[in-house]
Amino acid sequence: MGTITESVDVEVPVSQAYNQWTQFEAFPEFMEGVEEVRQLDDTHLHWVTEIAGVKREFDATITEQHPDERVAWKSVSGPTHAGVITFHRLGDATTRVTAQMDLDPEGFAEKAADKLGVLDRRVKGDMQRFKEFIERRSHETGGWRGDVPRPGAG
Repeated sequence: MGTITESVDVEVPVSQAYNQWTQFEAFPEFMEGVEEVRQLDDTHLHWVTEIAGVKREFDATITEQHPDERVAWKSVSGPTHAGVITFHRLGDATTRVTAQMDLDPEGFAEKAADKLGVLDRRVKGDMQRFKEFIERRSHETGGWRGDVPRPGAG
């Protein structure tokens, strides 16, 4: 399993960056290869992706979520992956958004894409497209301010 870490500084307040990131169904607008994300309830998502010509559907669970701080998830079906997005206030109107993902590519095409650095470049591109997406708007497309404690934190 490989780890990918990418950060981008966005010129919006931390609450705006966080609120937009919680709008999972908007991910296809800035994430390459993500065809659809459906939020099934507060902590469950269904994804449809196409990476290296391979279409996958899988479910993920939000394992931790704290407004203006972090959103963490892990897959519960399909390719094994987990990650966390953190939000760091750099100023009143500047936020650092950091993605850290652990991925375990399945199949020949996905493993080849990983070895060639395609997945690293895709995440870097997704973060840059998120920056452009959120900065060109006057406000986020929505937001969910609920809190999901990490497992065992009760």
